[in-house]
Amino acid sequence: MEKSELEIQERVVEVLKTVYDPEIPVNIYDLGLIYRIELSEEGTSLSVDMTLTAPNCPAADFIVEDVRQRLQTIAEMKRVEVNLVFEPEWNKEMMSQEAKMELGFM
Repeated sequence: MEKSELEIQERVVEVLKTVYDPEIPVNIYDLGLIYRIELSEEGTSLSVDMTLTAPNCPAADFIVEDVRQRLQTIAEMKRVEVNLVFEPEWNKEMMSQEAKMELGFM
């Protein structure tokens, strides 16, 4: 039985929530670093736009590669593309309520 697009999208979010910036104790999804998740119609190709908390983040390559590798573990994925973008510029208002609480912004 094939998984629905919604089930795959939910799995993508679950996987993204396992990726952390090494300097921040909150996952990249709740930090608001994921701008776009696009699944192909057949559900086997994934494109993700993400940013970083700072353009000069020393862990940039590590984080992007970690995201790509983890998303490729989803059984349905034949192709994963992770695009690093800086528009719009990230700010703390993009974080989830949980992330703001965890980091003491509330």
